[in-house]
Parts: sequence; structure tokens; C-alpha cells
Amino acid sequence: MTSLSLPDAAAAQVQPLPAQRSRGYWSSVLQRLLHDPVAMAAAAVILLLVAVAVFAPWITPADPYLASIIKRLKPIGTAGLPLGSDELGRDMLSRLMMGARLSLFMGITPVLLAFVIGTGIGIVAGYAGGRTNTVIMRTIDVFYAFPSVLLAIALSGALGAGIFNSLVSLTIVFIPQIARVAESVTAQARNRDYVEAARATGASAFTIVRVHVLGNVLGPIFVYATSLIAVSMILASGLSFLGLGVKPPEPEWGLMLNTLRTAIYTQPWVAALPGLMIFITSISFNLLSDGLRTAMDNKG
Repeated sequence: MTSLSLPDAAAAQVQPLPAQRSRGYWSSVLQRLLHDPVAMAAAAVILLLVAVAVFAPWITPADPYLASIIKRLKPIGTAGLPLGSDELGRDMLSRLMMGARLSLFMGITPVLLAFVIGTGIGIVAGYAGGRTNTVIMRTIDVFYAFPSVLLAIALSGALGAGIFNSLVSLTIVFIPQIARVAESVTAQARNRDYVEAARATGASAFTIVRVHVLGNVLGPIFVYATSLIAVSMILASGLSFLGLGVKPPEPEWGLMLNTLRTAIYTQPWVAALPGLMIFITSISFNLLSDGLRTAMDNKG
């Protein structure tokens, strides 16, 4: 009669552990971001503002363009006017809701356009190196040398007032900033071992950039671009406040601040509402960007 030896018996009782699929990098980033209460609160505010902007034509309680001299500059809490009225008697709540459309559009669109253009310029400069890098980056530095506010005002003043011209000027302002970041991270990635290995196999520069470089540099560039949305909103509102952006009677938070500035002594709370919306939106984008950066930098 045979029997198992002690080591053989112990080995027979050992059960193999089920294979576990390792969590990907972006899944880990998402999990850390979801566990950040500040970032999630900021994201909830942004989603609410986006929802209001999208459905504003159907959910506004009154016509945001309908003026009434009898109802002008009513205080907050007036019957039928929960947030008061502006200098022409238009419902402030409706105008703030409708103004979210243009304000968010003017804040996000230039950054998205600059992200696409600036990332392309920075990756080309960072991967090519040499004279190509020198020519591109020294040209970028010419625009980067000017303060963002002065450059935006100068470009908008030269192009003229209007939504399209404001988008163009703000896009030009942000392209150099994103291109600098893209060039920096690409210059670091081009010397990595996996890039050298791909280059040794005879892969073309386009294939290396598309397969090996792009996926590793888009994260830092995207996080930086997200932080620029708050700046873009403030600059767009500032251009409208100065008369270089959106034109009346379109509701836009910066333009509303301009038209209500004369009412600051009679209805200060009503006049401050557009500025409060700009502040809330900007700080929400900043907090979300900080949370995303922290989630991506966490190496644990």
C-alpha cells in the first residue's frame, strides 16, 4: 500500500490562486479621482453647468431677451424674479442660465483648439530636435513672451469685436503655452528605451510618434490644458466686459458684468451674480484639474 509523502501531500492540498487581471494605468487614475471628494464636487458642479447650458432654451423660466422698464433692477427674491432683474428688466435667472452657453463655449473651445494645434506643434518640435526644434520654439517664444491678458486684448482689438474673433485671439494665446509643455514631455519621451528599440527595428518617425510617443505625452498635456479652461473663461469674460467679445443683447457673464456695473450702488447683489458664476465655474475647473494631476502623479 502506497502513501503520499509529507511534501507531496502538502503540494496536493495547495490550490492555485485564480489569475487576476492587473488594473491599467488609466483605470487606476480614474479610481483615485473618484475617491477625491473635492475633485468630484468640482466635476458635479461642472456637469450641472454644462447640463444647464445645453438645456437652457427649454428650462429658462422666462424669456432672457424680454425687457420691461417697469421691472428693471428688481432685488433678489422678487415675485416671479427669484434672482432679480437687470438694468432693462430682464430676468436674471434666465439670463444667467442662457449665459452659461456662451461663457462655457468661449472658455472651453479655445483651449480645445489650442490643445490640438499646440500638441501637434510641440510633438513635432520635441521629437525632431535640432534646428527644427530651435526654429519652432523660438517662434513660439515670441508669442509666449507677452502676458496672456495683453496679448488677448491686442489680438481682439486688431481683429475686432465678435465671438469668432475672440475665439481666434484666445486660441492664439494658448497655443504657445500648450506647445511648450508638449515639446518638453516629448523631448523626454524620445530618449526612452522603448522609443530607441522601435527606432532600431526600422519603424518610421510617424509610427513611433503615433504608437509609442503620443500615448505617453497626452496625459500631462491634457492635464495642463484642463487648467487653462479657467483662465480662458476669465479672459473671454474680460474681453466681453471691455466690449471686445460678445455683443449685446446676447447673454454672456462678462458682458452682463459690464452692463450691470452702473447698478453696483443700487442693486449690488444682482450686479455681482455674473461675477459669482464666473468665479464658481473657474474654481471648479481649477479644482478638477488639480485632482486629475494628483491622481496621475500618484505612483502608489
